This record gives sequence, structure tokens and C-alpha cells, in this order.
Amino acid sequence: MLTPVTSVPIPAILNISNGGLSRLGDILKKHQFNNAVIIFDDFTYEAFHDITEKSIETIEVENVILGSNLDIQDLIKKAFAMPRYDVVIAIGGGSIIDYGKYIAYSRRSPFISIPTSASNDGFASSNCSIHVDGKKTTVPAKVPFGILADLDIIQHAPKRFVLAGIGDLMSNITALYDWEFEEKNGTSHVNAFAAMLSKKAVNSFIRTPMNDIQSPLFLKELISSATMGGVATAISGNSAPISGSEHLISHALDKISKQPQMHGLQVGVATYIIAHVQEHRVERIKKVFERTGFFDYVKQLNLNKEEFSEAIKLAPSIKPNRYTFLHDDTYKEKALRLLSEDPTLQKILK
Repeated sequence: MLTPVTSVPIPAILNISNGGLSRLGDILKKHQFNNAVIIFDDFTYEAFHDITEKSIETIEVENVILGSNLDIQDLIKKAFAMPRYDVVIAIGGGSIIDYGKYIAYSRRSPFISIPTSASNDGFASSNCSIHVDGKKTTVPAKVPFGILADLDIIQHAPKRFVLAGIGDLMSNITALYDWEFEEKNGTSHVNAFAAMLSKKAVNSFIRTPMNDIQSPLFLKELISSATMGGVATAISGNSAPISGSEHLISHALDKISKQPQMHGLQVGVATYIIAHVQEHRVERIKKVFERTGFFDYVKQLNLNKEEFSEAIKLAPSIKPNRYTFLHDDTYKEKALRLLSEDPTLQKILK
């Protein structure tokens, strides 16, 4: 019996351009959306509401402002208190995008993601990070129906957001190697097409000129590559193409750190650690982090060596059903030794 052809959801809208937000109305009309709900936080409402209102004045729209640290139950209540809309749109950073994505998923509505920074790949992925019983948890959703990235907006986000996005994207390298390790140990199956897409995404990004990380060319490549990673998760049905042991370290840091840093910054440092553990593409990762200024920035954060040590120990328990390099005690011990032995980490971890 032949294996059936896989049906993979991909964004029907992908607009990465200068001034893209002002064309939102035209995009909605083109796809025959007659009404919409737009989800903001306080900042994005203040900054971008006037642009969206002018752009979509012929379309029926409800604007909703959501606070921070909402629980999954809050989002479900919000989702079903709303009338049914043709499309759910979210404008903002990671949390607001995740809230909009989950509300759309709950109501089985198309979702348009409008990120205001390139700090992580959540705007394009098929899952979201939501508080469940007070704990940040990865829950299923869908790849967005549309992604609209306005480079004029993203270009003016603080530099640390771009650096976080770089750290998150470079983790595809270690995540894919973890995935292959899991398959060799009989705990996972690597989807060849998802792996290829994730690998192509990061390799395409690596070839981009890195002299100005806030240039439109650089940002467009960063966002395009993150989008490909998001589609890879839809193909595989899990986050393995873009998330491995380096993400488990970051999730552990979120739990134990006195002052957790941005997700992509933590993931980037953890990616450098895990690349050494895997002995895979260390120099390439190091060069990207040096050229983009990632290392120079994280050296200023006073990241705590003891917290990273605890996070490495805790990491396997974050997802006990996986079997990354850190789930093997030999490699976990190697990661712990690196914290005291690697010259670059000595300058980053205090």
C-alpha cells in the first residue's frame, strides 16, 4: 500500500516589506475577509492603531487590547465571548502573537500574524507558549494563515530583539542534530522534508551579509528563515526541527533564574554550549555570533553561571519524553564542564 501524500498547511499570505501594515486592508479584501478582530497590547494599540484603522476603514473590525501573563483559561473564555470573525489578527511581540494564535485556533478561525520584532520564530510556528496552571507550556495551534511583517516597524525595534531572533534561528543547527540523535536512539523519527526545510532556512540566513543587522535585507532574510522553520514544525507535527536541548535549557532558566532574559538570547547562549557538546558546526555558530554582535551584547547581561548549571541539570525533565543529547548523562556532564572550561563562556557567564 502506498504512503499517502502529506497535506501541509502553509501561510496563504506572506508579506515582508516596508510599509506592509498600511496595506492590511487590501490584503484582507483580496482574501475576501469582510470582518476581523485585531488583538493588541497597550503599546501596540497606542503605536499602530491609527495605521490599521486608516488601512481597513471599509472592513468591520473589533479592536481588543489584552494584558500580559494571561492563562490558557483566560484565552478560552475570551475566544468564546467574541462573535465569530472571518479572521483573527494579532499585532505585537511573542505573547500577543501567541494569544491571537491560540484564540484563532480555539475558534477554528484563520489567523494573521503581524510581528513587531524579529525576536523569535513564534510568529510563524504551529504552536504557542501559554501559561497553563501558572507554568509556561507549549500548546498546539496552527501555522498562521498569513504573516505580515512590516520592515519599517521591525527595523526600529531595539537591537536586542534582532539579536534574540538570531539566537533563536541559529538553534535550528543544534535542534536538528538532537533530532537525528533521537532517531538513532529509537525515540523519534526524523521527517526528511521538515529537516531539510529547517536546515535550508538557517543555511540561507548564514550566507546573508552581517555588517548591519537592522538593514531591510538582513531582517527580511531573518524573518523569511524563521517562517520556513515554522512551516517545518507543521510538516513534522512537533517542534523538533527548530527546538532541541538548547530550548530546554532556556525553558529551565525561565523557571529558576532570578532575572530571566529574552528567550532568543538564552537560546543563543545555550546553542553555543550544545554545539560544543555535539561537536557540530561550533565555528560557524561562533562566527555568526561574533559578526552580528550577539556575543558582545550577552556579555553585558551578567548571566549567572550557577543558573546555567542548574538549568542544564533540569533541562531533561522539561520534556522527559524526548531524548536529546542532554538526556544522556555523559553529554550532560560535558555541557557542565564547558561552563568552566570554554574561554568564550568565561566572558559571558559570571
